[in-house]
Amino acid sequence: MPTPRTALLGAMLWAATMASSALVNLLLDNWVTPGKIRTVSLLFAAGGTLAFPAGLFAARLVSLGRGAEVAFAAALVCLAGATIGLTAGLYALQYRSYYAEWHAPTFTLTWAFQLAFTMAVASYQFVVLGIRLYFPLGFVALFAAGLWFARHQR
Repeated sequence: MPTPRTALLGAMLWAATMASSALVNLLLDNWVTPGKIRTVSLLFAAGGTLAFPAGLFAARLVSLGRGAEVAFAAALVCLAGATIGLTAGLYALQYRSYYAEWHAPTFTLTWAFQLAFTMAVASYQFVVLGIRLYFPLGFVALFAAGLWFARHQR
């Protein structure tokens, strides 16, 4: 388990980096709606906050007792997967809350299908449109986090 201090400081730094990555990309794309830019940046920050402790735990679990190369690879895969997965999940929840007004009554069979397909479509949409907001700043941060993790695993 990562120490609480490492998890907290890492989560704050990872959240700031992921939000900055999204913010820079949105500003470079000339988005003219500050409210939407703020919302997307906060979504990426929330995803980063949740992802760092989970990704760090998974990377430590995978690389336990192995060399620095495995630790580096585990950090890259686990942090990237956790960050993209949890941010996509938060996006899907927000997406679902928007469309909930037009969905069937809660806990019916129709509602379950609508929930499943809405979440699937939102996740797909995030993968297609949202992942690009991690490049290049998020990728550089991922590489740096992988190096840090590999160095501290020894």
